[in-house]
Amino acid sequence: MADRLRTGIEVLDRKLDGGIPAGSIVALTAAPASQAELFLYELTATRGTLYISLDRTGDAVSDSIANSPTTTGSPTVRDVAGEAPLDNAAKLVSALPESSNLIVDPLNILESQEPARFRNFMNELQNHIYNTGSLALLHCLDGHSIPPLRDTTLHMADIVFDLKTIESGDDIENRLAVPKFRGGRALNDIIKLELSEEVAIDTSRDIA
Repeated sequence: MADRLRTGIEVLDRKLDGGIPAGSIVALTAAPASQAELFLYELTATRGTLYISLDRTGDAVSDSIANSPTTTGSPTVRDVAGEAPLDNAAKLVSALPESSNLIVDPLNILESQEPARFRNFMNELQNHIYNTGSLALLHCLDGHSIPPLRDTTLHMADIVFDLKTIESGDDIENRLAVPKFRGGRALNDIIKLELSEEVAIDTSRDIA
């Protein structure tokens, strides 16, 4: 069995037999109006992290992490701007050291580029993550506008986390499914999460 890398989310690591296999790419799909960023921030506490931001400025991301109520690390944050986001992101990925985390937030910008170049980026990313024994978490916004290459992302990803945020009466429910786990065991059950100050299991009620 491949070495497991912790996500920093205790309930999830326990259900995944200790974490994510080293060398894996994880796609996290979630609504833009959700607390999914807690997944990204808590991952930074587990090991050295390169955080590539494609929407917000690097300063804005660093401030958010520093002010987060959950446990975080001190990631290297780089924002990618300009007319060649795939090229700029690929340069940053190529310098990722051994046994590190890579966060791409959000991937949507890259998923809207030319298909052949995006597939090449994903293949190079997969090779580098595997060769360095690292973990990549791709934040895929699942909102009103889905990028044309989202299917390519989900197919090439080793693991898919699907976070659904549901407004139910006076409550907000967060449900996490793991429908894909290449080379391992996908989860048959949906995990109810409490996403407030940190990512924790919600034991208040059962899903019918």
